[in-house]
Amino acid sequence: MADTVTHLSPLSAAAGRLAAVSRASGGALHLAELPFLTQIDLRLDPGGPAAEPTGLALGAPLPLEPCTAVRTGDLAVLWLGPDQWLVVGSPGTQEDLEARLRKAAGEAHVSVTDVSAQRTTLLVSGPRARDLLAHGCSLDLDPRVFTPGSCAQTTLARAQVVLVAREEARAGFWVLVRSSFAGYLADWLLDAAAEYV
Repeated sequence: MADTVTHLSPLSAAAGRLAAVSRASGGALHLAELPFLTQIDLRLDPGGPAAEPTGLALGAPLPLEPCTAVRTGDLAVLWLGPDQWLVVGSPGTQEDLEARLRKAAGEAHVSVTDVSAQRTTLLVSGPRARDLLAHGCSLDLDPRVFTPGSCAQTTLARAQVVLVAREEARAGFWVLVRSSFAGYLADWLLDAAAEYV
């Protein structure tokens, strides 16, 4: 008898509750997990020889302005520090993406690490998304300050997250949270969302 392995996302048990709150909010909020997104941590010297070819491999130059993200095809490239980016892509593409980045870097000193299993992603969208997130985040989420295409490492309800204001109109936010804190954060969001249902 062959062993079968079933991979469950960190928030698979909360999917029904997230969907129920989304329905009950009457369109004010949409909460969902985006499970198994590819996440590659990229470290390199932005002025070094690997920066340009790596950007070409991704389809856009690496964002160099602090707390910004760029979208290129199916990828989002998030600035996390002066020499660190998080490349987020479709589920199951990590091996190809990792190989592409290593090939582009050539012999240059870079770090390309698959961290896909480290975090899961919550989608928080709808007209009240900013209000909901502002309940537990110390960042100024006013759309004139935290504009579409912004990203930041911060805390939400005391959980460390990467918060991304999506570039597409009304696309809302990605909240990338460590898998071990995902259940806690989902519970917090569901509790805070009760105000809107």
